[in-house]
Amino acid sequence: MKIKALITGFLLLNIALASSQTHNVTDAQQKLIAETIKGFPVGTQVSFAFIENGAVTFYGLKQEKDSMVPISNHRNNFEIGSITKVFTSTLLADFVLEGKVKLDDPINNYIGFPLKDSIRISFKQLANHTSGLPRMPANFAVSAMLSPNNPFKNYDAGKLKKYLADELKLDSEPGRNSVYSNLGAGLLGYVLCEIADQDYETLLQRYIFSRYNMNNSTTLRDKIAQHLVKGLNAKGEETSNWDLSVLVGAGGILSTTEDLSKFALAQFDPANKELELTRVKTWMNPAGLDIGLGWHFVKSKIGAEWPWHNGGTGGYTSSMALDIGRRNAIIMLTNISAYHPNSKRIDELCFALMKTLKQ
Repeated sequence: MKIKALITGFLLLNIALASSQTHNVTDAQQKLIAETIKGFPVGTQVSFAFIENGAVTFYGLKQEKDSMVPISNHRNNFEIGSITKVFTSTLLADFVLEGKVKLDDPINNYIGFPLKDSIRISFKQLANHTSGLPRMPANFAVSAMLSPNNPFKNYDAGKLKKYLADELKLDSEPGRNSVYSNLGAGLLGYVLCEIADQDYETLLQRYIFSRYNMNNSTTLRDKIAQHLVKGLNAKGEETSNWDLSVLVGAGGILSTTEDLSKFALAQFDPANKELELTRVKTWMNPAGLDIGLGWHFVKSKIGAEWPWHNGGTGGYTSSMALDIGRRNAIIMLTNISAYHPNSKRIDELCFALMKTLKQ
């Protein structure tokens, strides 16, 4: 017990040193962060954005052999994983406001080939995970085996079309249940690109990144290679980045806490109707989380509901929660593998830190 107390105290001291450079971390926040991060591998980085009443501060840590040291990493890139789904849904919201599609339109009218068994799925059902589609397509495993450390790399548009046209089998009737689907979000991104006749990166830059001055966000890793934090596998070894190919809309964005803080601040501005639309609830779940378009809603003990999403890839874990009414947010990007046995602690820390912000 004494050794554990000494280690925790040492970790808190290092965090306190870091806090003077960026975010003025409170004692309670120091303890939460230290207890969460101390068990992760050497080389682990965590980049935080704290937003309180619309004011943004940043905070970064890196795990070394005997301590966590301060690091300025708010302009460094991490894979954000499934937080990408919020951006795909934001593109959908833009298309709706421009009159290109309606939420309840079936995607069948826009993809140029029939779905197996004449199955009909709407845009809204893809965005709120009520499409009935499985988490991943049945023919994905074969492609993943070709590159297990970069499993999406070889799953291209041809394989997706073949699956949808010849092999598609729903887990439930569309609109009946909400079950998380990477395939659904990836398909949504694919269909939006087909409608616009532009690739996903171009759509992001046009509708979102340029609008909110997210200058260091992209799906093109070569553009930010010099600022990229290396991902770690579950053992703490450097691992391959993921190329999501045709399913890029499910998890292919690389971003920074600085850029994501701009996206969070934009959520607080009621003039951004496309962002407001993504936060309108489209699926009510008494037994779990309600869903908007992309966002999930976490019920807090203080009575607020926080739009939230997380993400995980082979080398990274992320979490982002907003309190719209109070203009508060916590954003966390890490190079902790989603396969690490303790990766769920990142979401737990995100929620715990949200509770420490001024109410």
